[in-house]
Amino acid sequence: MFSLHPTLAQDTFLIGDFPLSTCRLMNDMQFPWLILIPRIPGVTELYELTPVDQEQFLRESSWVASQISRVFRADKINIAALGNQVPQLHFHHVVRYHNDLAWPNPVFGLPAMPYSNEVLARMRQTLMLALRGQGDMPFDWKMD
Repeated sequence: MFSLHPTLAQDTFLIGDFPLSTCRLMNDMQFPWLILIPRIPGVTELYELTPVDQEQFLRESSWVASQISRVFRADKINIAALGNQVPQLHFHHVVRYHNDLAWPNPVFGLPAMPYSNEVLARMRQTLMLALRGQGDMPFDWKMD
């Protein structure tokens, strides 16, 4: 039976589920940052998925990337699967801007800035619409 790694459960908020994966928002309001986790128990590497599940996971990842790029008007989408601290297979999808706090370096290692309840509610609504192929960004996420 699938269970979410405790670190992912602690550091993220559920956004919704795709046919294979669960989609979660990283609790860091500095970056629109989604994490996609296939709901397959015991998988730590992409190659451990069946070929059919690999294709489905990559389709879901591509959809997430395309939609958050569109909605948040990204300069770049970073997609990463490190797994050094959380072995459960998961892909990070991070919206990046040329003027964000970490550019051009990775976002990993920066202290997180947790969402306020108000901003989290707006972000969840925006993401739910975006991942259905609808909506647009209701406020500007680009850092000045």
